[in-house]
Amino acid sequence: MTLEVEALAAAYGPAPALADVALSVGEGEVVTLLGRNGMGKTTTVRAIMGLLPSVGGRVTGGRLAFGGAALGGRPPHAVARLGLGLVPEGRQVFPTLSVRENLVATARPGPWDLRAVYGLFPRLEERAANLGRNLSGGEQQMLAVGRALMTNPRLLILDEATEGLAPLVRAEIWACLERLKREGQSILLIDKNLSHVLRLADRHVILEKGRTVWSGDSAALAAAPELRERFLHV
Repeated sequence: MTLEVEALAAAYGPAPALADVALSVGEGEVVTLLGRNGMGKTTTVRAIMGLLPSVGGRVTGGRLAFGGAALGGRPPHAVARLGLGLVPEGRQVFPTLSVRENLVATARPGPWDLRAVYGLFPRLEERAANLGRNLSGGEQQMLAVGRALMTNPRLLILDEATEGLAPLVRAEIWACLERLKREGQSILLIDKNLSHVLRLADRHVILEKGRTVWSGDSAALAAAPELRERFLHV
């Protein structure tokens, strides 16, 4: 299954947010979406997942497809049924549901079940009866990843997967992503930790003011300090 984004444009009300975003994620690939804050990364993810209308936005042009099926105009639940799983920015776990209830709420049949998720994140099994609102930030992030995996996605999308987490929890999330890559999981990742994404990802896409301004592999990005300085450093 391949995600294809071509000439994507989007707006919030009258204000343009994306002008020309292009990216793709192939079977078993890990691709990162990079750029400074406010450059359109989260808006791109929302457009892919059909979430823009819920925050007052809309797709105004371009093409979105997954496995040959057009994504444009589909509501989020229909996009998810095609095999796209999202770990959203800010985690957004269900605060009044238990850990177990969060995990099974959107589960679909496949290899990722409760046992597999608890094996990946043993802390979640220890906290299975606790409400989402009573978890630490790191535990909520584990739960958000586990919940997305329980949908058994063909493509896993993570928006700021390690932002604001303690070092030990960040390490656990990176170890999880490395395992998923080894197992052939397709991943689209937004994260600011360049040292990790350079090791993990196959390719990178940089956004600047709602446009794709560069794409290439880790070797090319590592060899271009002027590119990182221009588009990624604050």
